Amino acid sequence: MQAKTTKTAAAPAIQARHIGWWTLLKRDLYLSRHYYILMAPFMLIFFMFTVIPVGISLGLSFFHFNMLELPRFIGWQNYSRLFLNDDVFLIALKNTLLFAVITGPVSYIACFLFAWIINELSPKVRAVMTLVFYAPSISGNVFFIWLIIFSGDSYGYMNGFLMRLGIILEPVQWLSNEKYVLAIVIIVQLWLSLGTSFLAFIAGLQTIDRSLVEAGTVDGIKNRWQELWFITLPSMRPQLMFGAVMQITASFAVAEISIALAGFPSVNYAAHTVVTHLMDFGTIRFEMGYASAIATVLFALMLGTNVLTQKMLRKIGE
Repeated sequence: MQAKTTKTAAAPAIQARHIGWWTLLKRDLYLSRHYYILMAPFMLIFFMFTVIPVGISLGLSFFHFNMLELPRFIGWQNYSRLFLNDDVFLIALKNTLLFAVITGPVSYIACFLFAWIINELSPKVRAVMTLVFYAPSISGNVFFIWLIIFSGDSYGYMNGFLMRLGIILEPVQWLSNEKYVLAIVIIVQLWLSLGTSFLAFIAGLQTIDRSLVEAGTVDGIKNRWQELWFITLPSMRPQLMFGAVMQITASFAVAEISIALAGFPSVNYAAHTVVTHLMDFGTIRFEMGYASAIATVLFALMLGTNVLTQKMLRKIGE
């Protein structure tokens, strides 16, 4: 009887608490209505061109759809075909993971180190050096210069240099030899990697409160490396996260450079990536269901890598 009475008495309190939460939410929405109104155009575009297409792609990955017939549900067949019957996809997946493992961390660390060094320079020199390092990423198809460097005839800079030194006797077909083409694409990708993340790191370094450095000196910070780990990096967590997302996306989405340097498809698929495989089935063969399965796998790889990176960045400064 007592338990029943207690339960009956607690019900209005729970209901009142629920009403209070709803009232508080409505009040917050009303007070912040100007912010939501300003965000509405971006959120609308984001949902229309990002969230909804990702959801449709995920759904289509379970269908056979060639853009001529109505979608036909086939369950997990696209995924089983992808991992069990598509040898080219496995090559593309291996190449993409190799790209991500090499270009992702190396370019991320290089972006931060260059930004850290340049930030110590005077303002005028800093502006010039920032432009020098950032220029390749904003120069459009500037990476085509590497076609001249690795040209397969004796007029190519690399062949001419090595032949003059006597290291090779005849020109090497750099971009037609599967032993070299993947390494060349990785080198070019690293050369282009000082982009938006580099600028974000410089901006983050500029906003660090110098009083924190002075307080750290009082608290026992003895050198620049300790200052970097305990003060600089924790103060830059938003910029570090933004840079990580950008570098992960760039390292997993390699396609244009591979196609420009190695052709499409590359010799023996030596520089084939998941994105070029997606382009093959999505824009050439129009197997949209299968292409959606490829896109879903790529999305899962990026999402998992981002989650892992977030966990690692949370440990900075500990």
